[in-house]
Amino acid sequence: MATDPLADLLRGLRFRSAVFYLVSGGEGWAASAPVAGELAEVLLPGVEHVMEYHFVVRGRAWAVLEGQDPVPLAEGEAVVFPQGDAHVITSRPGLRPAPADPAWYRATREVPKPLPIHLRGLTEITPGDLDPDADTVLACGFLGCDLRPFNPLISSLPRLLPVPAGGAGEALRPLLTQAMAAVEAGQAGASAALDRLGELLLVEAVRGYLSALPEQAMAGWLAALRDGPLARALTALHADPAREWSVEALAAEAALSRSAFHERFTAVVGVPPMQYLTHWRLQEASRRLLETDDSVTAVALEVGYGSEAAFSRAFRRLTGSPPAQWRRQRRGT
Repeated sequence: MATDPLADLLRGLRFRSAVFYLVSGGEGWAASAPVAGELAEVLLPGVEHVMEYHFVVRGRAWAVLEGQDPVPLAEGEAVVFPQGDAHVITSRPGLRPAPADPAWYRATREVPKPLPIHLRGLTEITPGDLDPDADTVLACGFLGCDLRPFNPLISSLPRLLPVPAGGAGEALRPLLTQAMAAVEAGQAGASAALDRLGELLLVEAVRGYLSALPEQAMAGWLAALRDGPLARALTALHADPAREWSVEALAAEAALSRSAFHERFTAVVGVPPMQYLTHWRLQEASRRLLETDDSVTAVALEVGYGSEAAFSRAFRRLTGSPPAQWRRQRRGT
């Protein structure tokens, strides 16, 4: 059965998302966002990696990331920061807001979310005060995910990912508008609908970024999906990781010679093909350990290992823990 390697890796990230702030701003406003990792234990305890996103519900804004040109955001557009970089969201480039203070996030940790905020100028932040007549309204949130034991997707992404209004942003906007109205009306389950926004934004941003990559783009896992021969090999491997794969068999899927395939795969993906296979088997095993009650032996056989002992050794080398212990720790049991 055909599979989608990108969907496989997105599923393996095991997202946790929340819209934390509904922000309004008038003329001449700006706000700093700290490195998202500094806020992980405050906002999304227990996650391995945190990203921030902003969706322009009304008006316009700019996303400013050090070392890059400011990115304009129109109504219905969004931006995701996959690496969790510190950044500025502002009404216009050039404004210098006060530095972000993680203590502010800790102080509002127990406040019901999403928390309405109104920005006035560069320093005044008023929680609980959303101006319905403000020029700009944004939904801002954080997206947490797992990166281990193996998921090369996030490291393949740029520091800033836009979501244009004409594509996914336009499709997501009515969902956001309806969810915000439900939150304001106090309807049950409304905040859960908003929580899905971050995951949907990232998925659509990644797919848009991938489609814009030229074939045989720069190195990286996503670049491999734009390389026809490598994409065929990856698709076959993801579809049946338990198969007794060899470099020759993968090269045949790619319609390349063994040496040409090995060299090309290693140069683009960053690891040799058989090492990638091992890592992907262990990633798939970790998913099954968390999502099913299958025994460790059954999981080992399902992902292509001939014995529980061989599987446990490989799993421990990659994660630092044997499978059963890793499962208990991650489940909190």
